Amino acid sequence: MTTHPTAPALAKARPEVHHRQVRRSRSFKGERAAAAWMISPALVLFTLFLIIPIVLAFGLAFTNTRLISPRPGQFVGLENFAYLFSDPVFWASVRNTFYFAIVVVPVQAGVALLLALLVNAKVRGTNFFRTVYFLPVVTSMVVVSLLWRFMYEKDGLINQFLGTISGGRYDPIDWLNDPVWAMPAIMFMSIWQGVAFHMVIWLAGLQTIPAELYEAAEIDGANKVQQFRFVTWPGLRQTATLILVTITIASFSLFTQISVMTQGGPLDSTTTVVYQAVRTGYQQLQTGLASAISLVFFAMVLIISGIQRYLTRERS
Repeated sequence: MTTHPTAPALAKARPEVHHRQVRRSRSFKGERAAAAWMISPALVLFTLFLIIPIVLAFGLAFTNTRLISPRPGQFVGLENFAYLFSDPVFWASVRNTFYFAIVVVPVQAGVALLLALLVNAKVRGTNFFRTVYFLPVVTSMVVVSLLWRFMYEKDGLINQFLGTISGGRYDPIDWLNDPVWAMPAIMFMSIWQGVAFHMVIWLAGLQTIPAELYEAAEIDGANKVQQFRFVTWPGLRQTATLILVTITIASFSLFTQISVMTQGGPLDSTTTVVYQAVRTGYQQLQTGLASAISLVFFAMVLIISGIQRYLTRERS
């Protein structure tokens, strides 16, 4: 037999329900206010150091603004872009940037994957090797660039080592002052410095692949190469997309190594788009032209990242 609450009981219960709803609403508003206060410093910094500079760069790219000038900049339309597209130094910086990215992206991603496969193996000492591989990542790029600049000198450690193993038949190379070898030398150092960071990302992806898949592949008679092809690589597809995009953006943003080691030389053989933008804006004081270079750089990275994302997407 079902009993129904009487009218006095309902009247007594409704105020209690109303009070609970009020307390819940006040608690929710308090949590929202606390969350707003906590996130506000990050939003202020994000707006101040990212949103405002981006908006200013878009606006200044169409003006002749100079960093130190008594007169305000004037709107010049597409003159900055017309000058860039007729400037041989700018095209040299574009070629060097693409040259660096085309070599570094696949090599660094491949070496990082190989190291991840090695340290992911169930052998003794893997934690030691993970630490050793990761040491260059936690070292400042400025410090690393300075050390390698000394090593690349004609009487530096690298030439001495090559001369020793060649029995004195090696002719020393002035790596950073040779237009042919300057960019490959920077590539090698950059790959050495950054490969461990992406090794960790590959390693995280490897550890998400269920061990049961490898056991099933072994039961089916698959060897190590076939296991990598049909189990490991499909399981790393999303990780590969992330790594390719991050390495590409970092490669196109090449600046610190160039600034410390070569300053764009010799003969503009190592000038990159970002380095030219900084040099134009802060050394030549042409803020409008530097903003135009930054805008072109933004479009380049956006297009290349979009192409990469399209080519590495999951196909049904």
